[in-house]
Amino acid sequence: TITPPSSIMIAIHKGLSLLLTFLLPAVSEAFVVSLSGGPRVHDVIATTSISSTSDDGESTADPNINVLLVECGFGNDSHGQDATKAAKRACCNAIEFNSISIKKIVPGGYDAMKLNVILAVPNKYQDTVDLDEVATVFPYGTVNFEVQDGGMVAPSGRIIESLGDKSDDMLVVCAAVQVGY
Repeated sequence: TITPPSSIMIAIHKGLSLLLTFLLPAVSEAFVVSLSGGPRVHDVIATTSISSTSDDGESTADPNINVLLVECGFGNDSHGQDATKAAKRACCNAIEFNSISIKKIVPGGYDAMKLNVILAVPNKYQDTVDLDEVATVFPYGTVNFEVQDGGMVAPSGRIIESLGDKSDDMLVVCAAVQVGY
């Protein structure tokens, strides 16, 4: 397990920074964001973790969720090495072909829905994932992110500077979305 030297927790409500706390020693870097304004976006909690498990081997995903189903997907960015774009595509792929009656299966409906989103991102691109942006993929619920080593970096075979390429890396991110309450 890789432990970063510090953790930053930021709470934002209506675009204003309300809380900035530095925690030492840290197990993970955490970004807590409360979004409002649209009927499609509810509270979002985004927690990133360098590892998929804690020091005792347990998952860092929210243990207080009653998981009803798990949706999986993958996304890539062929040019530009944009881990956020690949992560958004992976999350969209995981949820795009589903029609779930949340109000019927989640006590409390959309307001009580919780999502654990596990993103497998190549290590050298993990710090570039904008979880606030990835969270915009989910129209409802409270979202908890866990970022772990995974995904893939493959050569695209070409560097196209006009598409933002800094290398010929093609970036692949995998997502598992646990839906529950």
